[in-house]
Amino acid sequence: MLHIHHFVFNPYQENTYLIYSDQGDCIIIDPGMSSKREEDEFVSFIQENNLLPIALLNTHCHVDHVLGNKFVADTYNLLPQFHEGEIPLLVEVQNYAPQMGIRYDVSPIGETFLDEESLISIGGYDLSCILAPGHSPAHLCFYSYDFNFLIGGDVLFRNSIGRTDLPGGNHSELLDSISKKIYTLPEETTVYPGHGPSTTIGYEKQTNPFIRG
Repeated sequence: MLHIHHFVFNPYQENTYLIYSDQGDCIIIDPGMSSKREEDEFVSFIQENNLLPIALLNTHCHVDHVLGNKFVADTYNLLPQFHEGEIPLLVEVQNYAPQMGIRYDVSPIGETFLDEESLISIGGYDLSCILAPGHSPAHLCFYSYDFNFLIGGDVLFRNSIGRTDLPGGNHSELLDSISKKIYTLPEETTVYPGHGPSTTIGYEKQTNPFIRG
């Protein structure tokens, strides 16, 4: 069985996710902690539940989703994994974060990269990567076929979609990604987005004002 826990971190109210198995392995996705209090909250949950972090994943590399990369790398000896097409965005964060008044410890760049053929294994199950650009150039979502959930990053939100006025954004490309990559998943799939509450594919196809199924 896989379990999902999320934290809401940093001024952007970003959702940081932990996916963990009954055996205690866990995957960290989009660590957004930006203060010692948030770092302590994160570590306490891992310790109290006897979890062992085995991978650090980023859906994409905008500032609010990578603020905790360096902390996770230092604490758990894990390098971030993301699509190689996100490297320019990650490099740029160190230039604009100080201008926004955000403390940013520069994220390392991983030695392995993910693409649409990649599988991430945990607890005997796989997460598959879905390439869904538009909010960012090489945005990935992580899908569990066995448990019917999607860690969606900033592609699809409850009754909304990701912004496309940020670096690397493309509105038509985002709509195309949602239509061809996300809305083709089973309607009962739960979507855990990068901000705000969870939703389902079926609900968004019926109600989302930006793109209908």
